[in-house]
Amino acid sequence: MAGRIKTDICMIGAGSGGLSVAAGAIQMGAKVVIIEGHLMGGDCLNYGCVPSKALLAAGKHAHALREGPPFGVAEATPQVDYLAAMAHVRASIEAIAPVDSQERFEKLGCTVLRDWASFISNREVQAGDTVVEARRFVIATGSSPLIPPIPGLDDLPYLTNETLWDLQEKPDQLLIVGGGPIGIEMAQAHVRLGCKVTVIEGAKALGKDDPEASALVLKRLRAEGVEIVEGAQVEQVSGKPGAVAVETGAGRYEGTHLLLAVGRKVNLERLDLRRAGVKYGKVVEVDARLRTSNKRVYAIGDAAGGPQFTHVAGYHGGVVVRALCFGLPAKAGTAHIPWATYTDPELAQVGLTEAQARHEYGGRLEVARFDYAGNDRAVAERQTEGFIKVMVAGGRPVGATIVGAQAGDLVSLWSLAIANRLKMSAIAAMVAPYPTLGELNKRAAGAYFSPRLFENPAVKRVVGFVQRWLP
Repeated sequence: MAGRIKTDICMIGAGSGGLSVAAGAIQMGAKVVIIEGHLMGGDCLNYGCVPSKALLAAGKHAHALREGPPFGVAEATPQVDYLAAMAHVRASIEAIAPVDSQERFEKLGCTVLRDWASFISNREVQAGDTVVEARRFVIATGSSPLIPPIPGLDDLPYLTNETLWDLQEKPDQLLIVGGGPIGIEMAQAHVRLGCKVTVIEGAKALGKDDPEASALVLKRLRAEGVEIVEGAQVEQVSGKPGAVAVETGAGRYEGTHLLLAVGRKVNLERLDLRRAGVKYGKVVEVDARLRTSNKRVYAIGDAAGGPQFTHVAGYHGGVVVRALCFGLPAKAGTAHIPWATYTDPELAQVGLTEAQARHEYGGRLEVARFDYAGNDRAVAERQTEGFIKVMVAGGRPVGATIVGAQAGDLVSLWSLAIANRLKMSAIAAMVAPYPTLGELNKRAAGAYFSPRLFENPAVKRVVGFVQRWLP
C-alpha cells in the first residue's frame, strides 16, 4: 500500500498492548491503523511468554517421570527428544497466532501496514511508502534482549530469547548469563530436559523478589542439578561454536552453548521521536495518563517504562482506550500489578514485598502468613514446599508474596483486593472449594484475624458472658 492515510488512531507496534488498543478501539467505532515492522503478536507470542512456558511444560513432563516413587509409580529415565520439544513450542505459537494475526485485525476493520514506522512530524508517521496522519498515536514497540558489551562477545555465537527457539539440537552444557526470571526459567526447563546448566549472575539470582521466597526456588533448582553462581561479573567470553567459555572474577565456566538473559532494552531507535516532539531517554517519558510530551502521542507497555510484562501492556492498553475513545482521564497505577516466575515452585508477587512494606509502613505493618504444608490439597499432591505471606496495613493488603505450586494463579486474588481497596475481612469471607490450593488465600486472611479472635482477652470475656447468660 502506498500513499496517504488519515485515521483516528495509529498503533505503532502489534504486540499484546498494541493489539489490545486496536481491537477495543475499532470495535467501538474508531478508525485504526496498525503498523508493525516485524511479527504480529510481538515478543510475547513469538519469543517470550508463550514459547518459554511451552518449553517449561515439556520439562515438567520429563521431570514427572523421575518423581513417581512417592506416588507408587516406578521411577523412569525420560527419553527426551529435544527437537520434538521445540516442535511443541512452535505448535503452541501457531495455535495462538491466529488471534494476533493480520488477517483477524483486517477482518475487524483495521488497516495493517507491515513496515517500520518513523515520525515525520508531530502528527504523521511514515511506514514504507505510506504516510499515516492520525488524531492520536500509541507507541507500543516493546523491547528486545539487551546485549551487554562483554569483551569477546562479537566473535562468539550466542543465544537470546529470540534465537533460542531455533536450536536444532539439545545443548549438552548450557551457560546462562543472567539470573533473572528468564534465565532461571530456562535453566530449569533445560536441566529437566537433560542438559547440564550453569547460571552466572553478577549480583543475586532473582534479586528483585522476596529473598525468602526466591531462596526456595533457587534451592529447588540446585537440587535438580543447576549450578547457580552469584556475585560473578562476566569479564570476557571466548571460544567457538560448540565450545564456549565465560571468564568471571569467581572463575571460568565452560559449556557448549551460551544464552544471554541480562535484561531488555526498549525498541525506540527507528521512531525518530524528536520529529514528533516526544521526550524520551531509555524509555518514552509519559505522565500518569500515559501521554507523552506531545499530547497526541501515548506510549504503553515496555515503551512507557515500568514493569516489563505482557499483562502490563494489556492493562495500559485498557487505560489508553478509555482516553482515546471516550475522552476519560484514566490513569495507570502500579500497586496492583502482579508478576510471576513460572519455575517449579512458582514465585509470584503483587504490591509491596515485605522489605518494601516495612520501609513504608514501619510498625503499622502486619504480615499474615500461611504455609503450603497446612493445605490438604498440597499434602495430597506432595506440593507442600512454599508459603503465602500478605503485607497488611490498616486492615488492607498492600502486598502479597506467594511461592509454591500455582502461585501465579493464586496471586490474582490479591491483585483484585489491592486494586479495589478490599479489606482482609473480604478475603476471610470468601469460600473456596475443598480441597484446593485456593484455600491458601483464605487461610492467610484467617491468619491475620486469628490473634484478634483467639488471643484477645476481651473476646474471651464476651464469649464467656454469652455462654453463661444466653438462653
